[in-house]
Amino acid sequence: MKSINNIMINHAIKIADEVKADALLVALNLIQDLASLLEGIKESRGVIIVAPEEEELPPELQKYALKLDIPDVNMTRVGTIKIAIAKGIALGYFKKGSKIVCLSGLPKFGYTDSIFVIEVGKEFEILTSESMPDIIESVRPEVFNAVLNIACEIAAQGRESKKVGTIFVLGDEEKVLQLSRQMIINPFLGYSEEQRNILNADLQETIKEFSAIDGAFIIKENGAIITAGRHLNAALDSRDFPAGLGSRHIAAAGITNVTKAVAIVISQSSGDVSIFKNGKLFISIEKPVE
Repeated sequence: MKSINNIMINHAIKIADEVKADALLVALNLIQDLASLLEGIKESRGVIIVAPEEEELPPELQKYALKLDIPDVNMTRVGTIKIAIAKGIALGYFKKGSKIVCLSGLPKFGYTDSIFVIEVGKEFEILTSESMPDIIESVRPEVFNAVLNIACEIAAQGRESKKVGTIFVLGDEEKVLQLSRQMIINPFLGYSEEQRNILNADLQETIKEFSAIDGAFIIKENGAIITAGRHLNAALDSRDFPAGLGSRHIAAAGITNVTKAVAIVISQSSGDVSIFKNGKLFISIEKPVE
């Protein structure tokens, strides 16, 4: 299917040039094929390759393209683009008004099959909120990205074959702690910030294990986990909230409405991952149908 990839990427590059796109987003798990298309890629501007963290861009491609890491889990075409755009906004690659040409497909088919042209801030299928909040106002971009990866992995994999729902609240931790209460003994108490940092790869299995308990994770702007099993007291009135979302989403909306924190929610029932800021649902990444 290499010929299809060539055709799709060449057309995406032409579209990006014609619409004067700010970026060409290539969501593709076939990195080796991209290397063979280097001549076409390097003629375009703002090329961003979306691939699992474990995948490395070929050295010759690194000269012409940035890489956005996404979790190595099953996602829909649009889901892949959503997580890439959310991360791109956090990293400062995209802003309101950025025009992006997105090339996507499903890894199991082995070729790209979809081209999207998106203007950030106008595309409500991608961004749930029409506003463009500063989603990393009080948290480092690398921390936001790491938590989003873990959330998508938990949503896809569950824990011990069971669905899991939880909340990660990032940043503005002092105010968040004032507006919440501990439901269990703090499992992270007594450990150094380095040992309990979300960026510590050795901690990921522990985080997934504790995701099965009730309550929220509270995380500092530098990634240090303060606690898990926290009940969030601030909640928006459910009458003012979109239908179909549960108590975790209402709690996440409430805490982000009265603090500068950002909240990432995993729905236990649907497996969707949602991001809240300023009391509003910013983006929702749907779990693929099995």
